Amino acid sequence: MEEQVELVGRAFVDHYYHLFDNDRCSLSSLYQQTSMLTFEGQMVHGVEDISLKLNQLPFGQCQHEISTIDSQPSVSTGGVMVFVSGSLRLTGEEHSLRFSQMFHLIPTMQGSFFVQNDIFRLNYG
Repeated sequence: MEEQVELVGRAFVDHYYHLFDNDRCSLSSLYQQTSMLTFEGQMVHGVEDISLKLNQLPFGQCQHEISTIDSQPSVSTGGVMVFVSGSLRLTGEEHSLRFSQMFHLIPTMQGSFFVQNDIFRLNYG
């Protein structure tokens, strides 16, 4: 069980940040109408508002460098909790920004997962 949860978490993280860095508009496919995103303290609900928020961020090209991925089973939903830490390198910027992000993945009827909850924070310090 633990190994499966780790595999799901890692596969999701690889897929999510690949899309974010290369085809941000496609991230909307990972969310549903019940999904919530809190980005730097601002909460948005639903696929359309989440997609709008992610696609209107004040930077274009970026590259995520993942440092850690921690995953746990969410027993009540059959889902997976995923906590990510890493660095975000923005094109033209000398220094990377440290970040943390948490995802609550819920299984779909089709056998995949969608993001129910997504919380993102830059780590200043």
